[in-house]
Amino acid sequence: MNEQDSAVLEAAGRGDTAAVRAALAAGADLEARDAHGRTALLLAAIGDHVEAARLLVADGADPDAQDDRDDSPWLATGVTGSVAMMRVLLPAGPDLKQRNRFGGIALIPASERGHVDYVRALLRETDIDVDHVNQLGWTALLEAVILGDGGPAHQEIVGLLLAAGAAPGLPDGDGVTALRHAEQRGFTRIADALRDAG
Repeated sequence: MNEQDSAVLEAAGRGDTAAVRAALAAGADLEARDAHGRTALLLAAIGDHVEAARLLVADGADPDAQDDRDDSPWLATGVTGSVAMMRVLLPAGPDLKQRNRFGGIALIPASERGHVDYVRALLRETDIDVDHVNQLGWTALLEAVILGDGGPAHQEIVGLLLAAGAAPGLPDGDGVTALRHAEQRGFTRIADALRDAG
């Protein structure tokens, strides 16, 4: 890797927009990758460095470039829950069906982690598949119940997913529904919402 490529990756990782611009002007490869296959845009997305990402997207950086763990700039937004980064990447046309190493799309980790604002924005501003099933046999709704804590954030996410058309009766790989998981975990409000939707 040449000096300019190293410079653009390091600058993106620390959110130094001016240094990103300088490295690109000096000939850095927009899609240069570090030892883990991460591009400058992925490093900016992981760090939620919105302005650096905006510059990279304007220059044509790929929002779908995946690293050696199958993470990409787009998928990273579902993990961080950054609405600002999501909106920076949307004009670049990310693949809403792109899957992470668990076979999940961006909506699933966001639902699991309780990123309410992100889930709301993603459902409003894209046509992402609300019932996508990952390798574990879980949808975003199931993941919000199974891996969530049942608190206000996950209650709201369950409501958002149901309002967006998530199928409340879709079971996991073992045939267990979100309602049954909620009942087993003592998540009364989520169970009530699922019963009402069902």
